[in-house]
Amino acid sequence: MREMNVSRIEAAVKQACREMAVYCSEDILKRLKQARDVEKDERSITAVEMLVENARIAEAEQIPLCQDTGMVTAYVHIGQEVHLIGGSLREAVMRGVSEGYTENYLRASVVRDPVFDRTNTRDNTPAVLYCDITEGEEVRIELTAKGFGSENMSRIAMLKPAEGLEGVRQFILDTIHRAGPNACPPMIVGVGIGGTFDQSAVMAKHALLRNLDEENPDENYRALETELEEKANEMGIGPMGLGGRTTVLRILIEHAPTHIAGLPCAVNICCHACRHREVIL
Repeated sequence: MREMNVSRIEAAVKQACREMAVYCSEDILKRLKQARDVEKDERSITAVEMLVENARIAEAEQIPLCQDTGMVTAYVHIGQEVHLIGGSLREAVMRGVSEGYTENYLRASVVRDPVFDRTNTRDNTPAVLYCDITEGEEVRIELTAKGFGSENMSRIAMLKPAEGLEGVRQFILDTIHRAGPNACPPMIVGVGIGGTFDQSAVMAKHALLRNLDEENPDENYRALETELEEKANEMGIGPMGLGGRTTVLRILIEHAPTHIAGLPCAVNICCHACRHREVIL
């Protein structure tokens, strides 16, 4: 049994909030540079070059990649041999987010109530927190900070089993087409297929944490990702909606078993920045 004080989790979350606001992931930068090479129209090339330059400036000057520094979702995977001490895990995560945003002057975007009291909480809390128990004695934390320009373009559908693969294809592509320039393309698209209504949405957002160079381990879904990426990039929405060959950088799918009467499908659209960090304690 390994003891871990929750203050370590608080500190890790605080640091990750700053880093993911400022640094563009290397796998994303690599894809953006590849996009610059395949674009032909001068406007599209310029748009991609501006995104790459924006990432360079953000890192050099230690300022956020985007003014919308997002709403934080934290996935905390706790080894069953870990004994957490020193207080509440939930409170530690919330303190880490609060300190990470206030001390680094990141924009606070969370409101207290969705309908009746849209007062800003001023420290970007509460974050959304998912916890699960894993084997071993590690604590692994995955964080993402999702802006709502892209979040608002996301959709979920309870498809009929008879709609099958073609229904899934059409729903995903239609969601990307509807998003158009509103999601700051080139987009990274997370998809959750199967499970229940809520599980499919969780999978869709979690899929966005995958490294863009990582292949889907399931050959059927790997082929589907490739096919959908090709079709999405034929839409001509292009970088920042100015037209071109790069509408998506990747489409990433997670899947789960489901009920005989269901075919849930969720699509979580993300902008090109797709801010996330992983910490292992």
